Amino acid sequence: MSSERVLERRRAKVDWRPMVVIGVIASLIGIAAGLLIPWFPKAASSQAHAVDTLWYVLISISVPIFVLVATVVLFSVYRFRQRPGEELLDGPPIHGNTRLEIVWTAIPAMLLVGLCTYAFLVLHHVEKSGADQLKVRVVGQQFAWTFFYPGPNGKEISSPELYLPRGRNVEFTLQSKDVIHDFWVPAFRIKKDIVPGIDVRYSITPTVVGTYPIVCAELCGLGHAAMRGTAHVMEPAAFSSFMRRLRAGGVAGAGGGSGASSAPAPTNGKAIFTASGCTACHTLAEAGSHGTVGPNLDTGLKGKSAAFIRQSIVDPNAVITPGYQPGIMPENFAQQLPPAQLNALVQFLSSVTKGG
Repeated sequence: MSSERVLERRRAKVDWRPMVVIGVIASLIGIAAGLLIPWFPKAASSQAHAVDTLWYVLISISVPIFVLVATVVLFSVYRFRQRPGEELLDGPPIHGNTRLEIVWTAIPAMLLVGLCTYAFLVLHHVEKSGADQLKVRVVGQQFAWTFFYPGPNGKEISSPELYLPRGRNVEFTLQSKDVIHDFWVPAFRIKKDIVPGIDVRYSITPTVVGTYPIVCAELCGLGHAAMRGTAHVMEPAAFSSFMRRLRAGGVAGAGGGSGASSAPAPTNGKAIFTASGCTACHTLAEAGSHGTVGPNLDTGLKGKSAAFIRQSIVDPNAVITPGYQPGIMPENFAQQLPPAQLNALVQFLSSVTKGG
């Protein structure tokens, strides 16, 4: 094929209307799919709706831009592709279109500035503090969460699970004992990294009574996948009752969606084992758990004395099971569990593994 014929073909008027039609149809389908897909779990905070709206706005703007770029690229590949016999030919010399270059630079720049401004306003809105705040200190460590509430005489009281009253603004102070973690309750939408040595704060207002998972959203070590917790949103009256029990030395167990919560009895070792999150890491037939992050307790504790089991709970790095590494199990169970709860847990494990 001669270079004259190549130039003639490439300079021929291009019918771009099919490209526009395909792009519009693909954009509409993409936007509809983006808005219909259930991206998020149930919204359970007053801040969640603003975050969801921001996401849908980004979807509605990003999909057409992606479709536009992809359509032009694919159309150009098809229309101006190299034919057999053109391998050694250069394309026609072109100067370009200065006006078009200005347009496709200015419009994305304005879109980015607009979206960044909108995102900043949403962030400013969701981070506003409310009146009558409940302050909760959240401490993360490999691989567990501990929650501290204001107590009598200026002292804090701790809970292995998070309990919040519906309709009251809560300020979290996030702290880490070891590495970077990320505190995230997907139903609340907001999450923030926890950097050792820095107090990180944010506020939310729970709006829906229920039980919601807490996850660490930052890879924090070997047991990262097991760093889970539970947030219980309760009616204010039920929360007040929970706080009275917590101040009395009880360890809160899993609450239900009704907002009612009950503490496992001090002698119920199995309930304590479950409520403390042990099932996420350990296998124990009696508890129906199959965790593999930590040792299999059915075999690892078989024939062990109660003193050994107690030491394994309060000082887990004293004896390391072969095949496992130190630093995986939290070292704060002695602080989390009152003596009666700790004794009941030791007795339960000793009994079900036929210890001393």
